[in-house]
Amino acid sequence: MINEICPTQTRVWIKRGALLVDVREKEEVEQLAFEVPSIINIPLSEFDARFRELPLDRELVMVCRSGARSLRATGFLINHGYDPVKVVNMKHGILKWAFKGFPLKGDVAILGDLGNYGSCHGHAKHSHPHPHSDSGACC
Repeated sequence: MINEICPTQTRVWIKRGALLVDVREKEEVEQLAFEVPSIINIPLSEFDARFRELPLDRELVMVCRSGARSLRATGFLINHGYDPVKVVNMKHGILKWAFKGFPLKGDVAILGDLGNYGSCHGHAKHSHPHPHSDSGACC
């Protein structure tokens, strides 16, 4: 099972010391990047060759543009021995992060219209919070 968290919960994980793992391609990251203290870029196209660069003993939040590529990378890590409690996917990716107004470096305009990311699609929460999460709130 793959756990998913929202950008708000991701910020809690980051404050706790989690490493953000951005699986977008280098060109994407050069245009727009997460502005967080602890982040690494391992493009999905290089992931199977480089995933061992990621620590086994640290919480990892996998991210990408919309959450689809990072979901694949999360499953890959779990299938290669990473703890499913410590490795989670950030649902809706940088699109939802940007919509929330969380810190970014670069040109947010490249994301286009963020209008579809304004709600949790009617759900009180659309993620599976970490057992040690400070907040179960989704958005």
